Amino acid sequence: MGIYGPSPAEAHMSSEHFLLHRNDWIPNNPTLPVILYHRVLPEGAAEETASGFEQLFERNGWPPQWRDGVFDYHHYHSTAHEVLGFAAGWARLMLGGPEGREARVSAGDATLLPVGTGHCLIERSEDFWVVGAYPRDQNFDVCRSAPSAETTKAMAALGSPNSDPVGGAHGPLTRLWRQRASTEVRP
Repeated sequence: MGIYGPSPAEAHMSSEHFLLHRNDWIPNNPTLPVILYHRVLPEGAAEETASGFEQLFERNGWPPQWRDGVFDYHHYHSTAHEVLGFAAGWARLMLGGPEGREARVSAGDATLLPVGTGHCLIERSEDFWVVGAYPRDQNFDVCRSAPSAETTKAMAALGSPNSDPVGGAHGPLTRLWRQRASTEVRP
């Protein structure tokens, strides 16, 4: 696990990252780490925080697609990386599939899930609200079963975005994902 201290522009923010390997039928992503961003936006009204995440994601090349919650069943996306900005409330999420890794998130936090990463809502506050976004050239799907060999190849070939949805050109994604991709051994 790694920790990045605050940047000058985001003195209140920190992040951590970790890899998730295949877990039963959930493929996860053994090359690109999940990134949890803490305190991206200050606490505020839900609408204000949701709009703040939408503006931040859009500015960094990740157009927002929806406002809602997180499904309470295990699923992953095989066609897109996903960022979730938590606009209100708190939740406990299971990342990586059944018996995966639990993460607690709250208003102002965000989570970046590389393609194939399983996620599921465990528990939430009544006011839990999320903004979802994807890289500009990617469209998401919802998968609830093991990927085919063809889908697994397509997920491995999905490119890394040019910009971190939270930190832009200098965010953790640009360092961590490029570093992992450049050291990956291909058959």
